[in-house]
Amino acid sequence: MKAFFQLIRWPNLLIIIVTQYLMRYAIIDSMLDSIYVMRGSDIVKVPEMELQLSSLQFLILVMSTVLLTAAGYVINDYFDTKTDKLNRPDRVIVGRSISRRAAMTIHLFFNGVGVLLGFYLSWSIGMFFLGFVFLLVSGLLWFYSTTYKRQFLIGNLLVAILTGLVPFMVALFELPMIIREYNSLILEYGFKLNHILFWIGGFSFFAFITTLIRELVKDMEDFEGDKAYGRRSLPVVVGLNMTRVLVSVLVALCIIALFLVVILYLSDTITFVYMIVALLLPMLLFIYRLWKADSATGYHSASRLIKIIMLAGLSYSILAYFIIQY
Repeated sequence: MKAFFQLIRWPNLLIIIVTQYLMRYAIIDSMLDSIYVMRGSDIVKVPEMELQLSSLQFLILVMSTVLLTAAGYVINDYFDTKTDKLNRPDRVIVGRSISRRAAMTIHLFFNGVGVLLGFYLSWSIGMFFLGFVFLLVSGLLWFYSTTYKRQFLIGNLLVAILTGLVPFMVALFELPMIIREYNSLILEYGFKLNHILFWIGGFSFFAFITTLIRELVKDMEDFEGDKAYGRRSLPVVVGLNMTRVLVSVLVALCIIALFLVVILYLSDTITFVYMIVALLLPMLLFIYRLWKADSATGYHSASRLIKIIMLAGLSYSILAYFIIQY
């Protein structure tokens, strides 16, 4: 059982669950209760709106996302057995603790149930076409493991995009239903819900860019194995030093984006302090560790740090809830 939970990366799945629930309740729900518009010279509060997905429907969305992600982890390990034996021999599960046949069965089961749940949810809310998003994600995860992962940068970008999709899925399902339900109220008060989309989009962008950074660092960690098996990862193609430069540029872009948001939109002191302590300083430490690393162990340490930074970015949604409410 321990091997099974290691295979599906249960901590990562838990993060997905927490992410989607935070996006729903800390961001979208709190904003629906805090919309103000100008009417003449007065500021008027828009009547409170409610989330439209039921608790069960939202649970289905989360479970579908989790199952597809778990299926992706399983099939990735299935096709990565050879390189993993060289890069991280102590963490190989498929072919040892879990047979290859069992791993494929787990993948097919999780994948099938995840897609079916996605289509059922889409049908139940009258937007059947959204079910194809789950089918597309399933296909991309399969081709990532079999093909895209071995191609220059495509695999890294694909994983980053799919990670950024995790928070965005909440808005993708909630916002159209909210607009449909409260269309007359929206027309009466003359407001839009773009600010909710921007907030969720901000978390999605942060998830995208930090995941891309982490994927490149993991490729640096796996440099020897990838080179031995002819994979065209960024470090193999352009070298470790150039990859360090590119990763540092991505971190710098992330820092610039964060502070542009703080300066232009979130001017409160609490947010500024949080960005400095929880994000900027750890990012600077990450760059230091990245340039100091000269072995797989050093790159692994940098990879773990960027994951902590990702969690810190997600945790800002809790702080945002109180800022929005109070």
